[in-house]
Amino acid sequence: MPTHTISGGALRRSFVLIGQGLRAQPRTFAIAIIASALYGIGTVASGWLLGRATDDVIVPALNKSDEVTSADIWLMGGALALVALIVALSVAARRVYAGMAAFDVQASHRRNVTRRYLELPMSWHRRHPTGQLLSHASADAEAATGVFVPLPFALGVVVMLLMASAAMLAANLYLGLIGLAILPLVFVANAVYRRWMSPAIALAQAERAHVADIAHASFEASLVVKSLGTAQREQTAFAAAADSLRLANTRVGRIRAVFDPVIDLIPAAATLLVLVVGSQQVAQGHAKAGAVVTAAYLLTVMTFPVRSIGFVLGELPRSLIGHDRISAVLDAPSHHDRPSTSRNGATLAAGSGGVTLDLKHMGMTVPGPVGLGGSVELLRDVSVSVPSGTRLAVVGSTGAGKSTLLDVMAGLSRHTGGQITASGLDISDLSSDERAAVVAYVAQDAFIFDDTVRGNVTLDDVEDPVTPDSEVWDALERARVADVVRALPLGLDSVLGERGTSLSGGQRQRIAIARALIRRPRLLLLDDATSALDPVVEREILSSLAQDGEEPPTVVVVAYRPATIALADEVLHLEGGAVVDHGNVAELLDRDPGFAELMTVYERDRDAGTARESESDTGGG
Repeated sequence: MPTHTISGGALRRSFVLIGQGLRAQPRTFAIAIIASALYGIGTVASGWLLGRATDDVIVPALNKSDEVTSADIWLMGGALALVALIVALSVAARRVYAGMAAFDVQASHRRNVTRRYLELPMSWHRRHPTGQLLSHASADAEAATGVFVPLPFALGVVVMLLMASAAMLAANLYLGLIGLAILPLVFVANAVYRRWMSPAIALAQAERAHVADIAHASFEASLVVKSLGTAQREQTAFAAAADSLRLANTRVGRIRAVFDPVIDLIPAAATLLVLVVGSQQVAQGHAKAGAVVTAAYLLTVMTFPVRSIGFVLGELPRSLIGHDRISAVLDAPSHHDRPSTSRNGATLAAGSGGVTLDLKHMGMTVPGPVGLGGSVELLRDVSVSVPSGTRLAVVGSTGAGKSTLLDVMAGLSRHTGGQITASGLDISDLSSDERAAVVAYVAQDAFIFDDTVRGNVTLDDVEDPVTPDSEVWDALERARVADVVRALPLGLDSVLGERGTSLSGGQRQRIAIARALIRRPRLLLLDDATSALDPVVEREILSSLAQDGEEPPTVVVVAYRPATIALADEVLHLEGGAVVDHGNVAELLDRDPGFAELMTVYERDRDAGTARESESDTGGG
């Protein structure tokens, strides 16, 4: 996997960052830089023409010389107008293409970050707050490309400064040296600026991510916040984080408030020095008035262009910090980074029916809590064989490792010991696409997108759907939710709202099941995904998983209800991340006291649960 982090000193990292951006959009940046160079050439040319006009037209005219004719005046005016037109066109081209290039690089960063989120395991996502992930894809990606907006202008200004210095050197040595002194002074000022700005920018970016994280958590838990009356506490926490961000941004603004006037002062002071030195040179006969006018004009009009160099140098610390933050995401290790080594992965994905699932001494260890170090063993020495087409119920007390086991089976988390195979192929050797074509995972908390029923089931591109409606209806029928969809005003085109707020809990779960079934998985993982359904609907769904003439998929379901467990062919009892027993329900009731106790508790809660299920899913809804 390529490394995105830029190493080395600040100067090297700056050049590498700029080089990466230029290579990412070479054509667009080239047009912007050429246009900026034309702007510089045109500006120098206008200064040179003003000098010529001063010596050849204005001074002789003031002296009432007969050598100046109206044709000379029109010719000089036309030349200045032509140069002004070239400058205007180059400014327009520079701004358009520089903006296009910068936003294209920014879009590339956002795509890379969000695609990387899809590749990283759930264990990584659980260690990083959602607000921080949003900040990486938005604020950090924007910061990483901030330097590219003024960059083409700054490169054109370098051409302008070199040409202007050459013109001033040709006219007068002292005036030329004054012009050449601008660039070193700008770089010295930036070196001091960067030393103070880099840590301030890093703190501001971190505080911005913290504010986004708190806001996202409050919005996600809005129901809890309102029901428990903790709005004031959430508001206080957000206000404290926002105040920290304000202080961090204020510090950045103060540093910039000192730097910007210094950058403005350098060409202004140089212009004043040119006038002082130039007037003495003219008085002594060592220079013409036109040379002084040219030098003073160029330094005056270069006040803003020189600031563009300051903009680039000022944005570099922020862009480097932004790039470092998104590089931490792009370089995060993932078990999906390794290319598929399976020669039969495509065959497995293209097959039908279930897969034979084999776990041999499989274990999973994860890092301990942040700040405490160490490690936590979530699964250990799990060995079980699940024949093709079998329904396996995974049971155990809270924290036994049931959901973790399904995460590993789905490839969402990587096991750290042992082996897990599907029909003889190591799950770890399957590519992401192969794994997605074989395995479907349905969680207890069914997530519904703010999209139509069709979009939620197929997850197709809205502009280019590829799944026919007949397959959508078939999946909805097998998930026992087709009647609910038919009753909606627009059927498949009905928008379900954010998180499916217009549906009941059972309806959301069945939409999620339909989303899994339409993919015709060979391994279906249900993490208590039927908890909001009544037992009759649950039985109907589990009985209709296979299409006509096909073998049923292998089903692994995390179960808490006796009705769900009774539908399983085999039961796997987990406690403390280890296998307690494995067999059918009758065998485990006979030889596993822990399982018998669980079933007793489930039976005791069944009556209360039935009422609750009926309320949340009336009529199977």
